[in-house]
Amino acid sequence: MVLAAGLGVRMRPLTSAVPKPLVPLDGKALIDHVLDRLALAGVKRAVVNVHHMADHIEAHLAGRKSPAIEISDERDALLDTGGGVLRALPRLGNSPFYIHNSDCVWIEGAKSCLEQMAQTWNPDVMDTLLLLAPVTDARGYAGRGDFNLAADGKLSRPPAGKETPFVFTGVSLAHKRLFAGAPEGKFSLNILWDRAIGAGRVHGLRHEGVWMHVGTPDAVRQAEECMRRARG
Repeated sequence: MVLAAGLGVRMRPLTSAVPKPLVPLDGKALIDHVLDRLALAGVKRAVVNVHHMADHIEAHLAGRKSPAIEISDERDALLDTGGGVLRALPRLGNSPFYIHNSDCVWIEGAKSCLEQMAQTWNPDVMDTLLLLAPVTDARGYAGRGDFNLAADGKLSRPPAGKETPFVFTGVSLAHKRLFAGAPEGKFSLNILWDRAIGAGRVHGLRHEGVWMHVGTPDAVRQAEECMRRARG
């Protein structure tokens, strides 16, 4: 599941004429960075939700062969992350599936992050597995972090206003049972994560490469410079 329905407000003026998933980064649209990485990890089919400038995204993806693309149409109402996945859930099957933000970009460490997530997945103890980056190593990120990561891999939230070592990268693996009893309409995945954290069913995996938070025009420039340096 690739989340591509957002308004891209913080990315203006780059999103004045194109939706955020089509903003170019290092010569390629953000969403193509995502889809190419999913294809390399063996993903055969991706469901992409659309709302803002939906026609632009559909036209851009029309020629993709790998992964094969299905569109989940949210033109009628923007549903946020949780509501968007819930609408697409019948298309996602019964196996665990990736949920991937369309602006999530990184430089790999020694191993593929997506493949490591698949290898780490344990349905006996997990409803979802989140890929986390150390706040100290994240590029273009100035927040306080999102989660604490315990030695056994379980996640917890920090007390309100407190800093925490790890930030969510925008990629997770989930089972459809995470969405059991989910609200209708617009809602955030955070609602389901917090419920599952209470049940001890949310785990995290540390990102070993370089994660880049690409949320503003300046962050695009920083990410491009980071990618150029990595190429040598």
